[in-house]
Amino acid sequence: MAHPKTTGPTPRPTSIAHQSDNTPEVYRSISHVSGHDLQPQALTATVDEDTSDFYNRLSPRRKTVIVAILSFCAFLSPISSTSVLAATPEVAKEYNTTGSVINASNAGYMVFMGLSPIVWGPMSQGARVWGEFIARVLVLVRAPLFCMECDGLMLRSDIYRPSERGTAMGWFLSGTLIGPAMGPFIGGIIVTYSSWRSIFWLQTALAGTGVLGVFFLVPETAQHKKITELEHMSRKERLRAIMHMISPIRVLKLFRYWNQVLVACASSALLWNMYSLLTPIRYVLNPRFHLDSPLLGGLFYLAPGMGYILGTFMGGRWADRTVRMWVKKRNGVRVPEDRLRSAVPFMGLVMPACVLIYGWAVEKSVGGIPVPVIALFVQGIAQLFSFPSLNTYCLDVMPGQGAEVVAANYFVRYLAGCMGTGVVLPAIQGVGVGWFSTISALFLGASTVGVMAAIRWGESWRKATDAKLEKSLKDDASGGQALGEPKREQKDSPAKNGVLDDRQPA
Repeated sequence: MAHPKTTGPTPRPTSIAHQSDNTPEVYRSISHVSGHDLQPQALTATVDEDTSDFYNRLSPRRKTVIVAILSFCAFLSPISSTSVLAATPEVAKEYNTTGSVINASNAGYMVFMGLSPIVWGPMSQGARVWGEFIARVLVLVRAPLFCMECDGLMLRSDIYRPSERGTAMGWFLSGTLIGPAMGPFIGGIIVTYSSWRSIFWLQTALAGTGVLGVFFLVPETAQHKKITELEHMSRKERLRAIMHMISPIRVLKLFRYWNQVLVACASSALLWNMYSLLTPIRYVLNPRFHLDSPLLGGLFYLAPGMGYILGTFMGGRWADRTVRMWVKKRNGVRVPEDRLRSAVPFMGLVMPACVLIYGWAVEKSVGGIPVPVIALFVQGIAQLFSFPSLNTYCLDVMPGQGAEVVAANYFVRYLAGCMGTGVVLPAIQGVGVGWFSTISALFLGASTVGVMAAIRWGESWRKATDAKLEKSLKDDASGGQALGEPKREQKDSPAKNGVLDDRQPA
């Protein structure tokens, strides 16, 4: 649907109605459009994303194949950081060091996992997403140091309607969350019957498979690439504009939005909890149950892994169902914060309870093997009920900045995972697994309070940010022109290229 032509700038109204008389009034927000996109535009009614034909260009079967390939690629990064966990004692013995030192080196790897989206995210906004995805998997073939999730989430938002994204997110996240659990189990098998070095040969082979899958089965899905706006500029102006477009500062600026900060902290609590549970299993459960085999220790990783798999089938659907329920209550108006409601009971109650039961059962030698196994399994399910809503919320409130917001979220998330990996073993040796689990449970509870605050005040925060950004809109726009960016023209593209919606009809 093309935007109608305008003869001049139009003042920004406080609200705008859709063309249909039966559609509720829609608040139009600019609070999540960062520097490069802050250009004066005429406001027009936007196409309802749920009814746009743009999402019908690929068949359901093709979409399923794409999500499956992206989920496999997302599986590569976490498995590369966790598959060595089951072999940590063997690696430490070979290099005459301690498990804490090996875990610290693995934490250093996760620092780069957190930093890499800050670089790749903005780059994908200006380049072809498909080509950049291929490049990243090729990097993984040589040295798996960059995470795959950022573009996977952006591609998912290119092919699924908002009301379908939670389910697709659940399937996509199955790769990112099954990897940390299956990796140590696979590593345990390898180190039992072969050398721990074979783990890294397996990672290389899996990354090569990912290259072939993306190359042959994943098409370009980007609807609009900002790099095309620079075609008619001089070389010097184009270089300046590109440097501004791909600047990592664009990602870091997103942390001025309180709702994004709180959701990022919630994601961080989930990853802290996951890695602090998975990392010390062989040092905690093997002595507790008198196990001396890496394979037997690796079996414990299957409990959260099975929980992740089961949660995959239900978590995304639960988030979508919650959104539809609240849309019905509001007579057809969709508010992005509704999706966060689906995560609250699992983050605030189920996961802290499982962590406490696991920690103190192991600490006090209560319940034998079934209690920690069941606790790990249930918290795995709860994690998959929480992650889809948090990730999809970030994309819902910033549809024109998908790569940057996902990059910011993963930056904070993996730094928390890095901290959990690095400190868990010394902390357990110092205060015990019970008290450390209590700290993790408190972190989950505090982050849930932050999510509830985003649900309650997220909309008003965005409106307040609108007022501040509108005041500096002309300065930001003139700054972009000074960097050589072209003036925006109305294009035949959906609302994501215009001023963003805060409220949208479902």
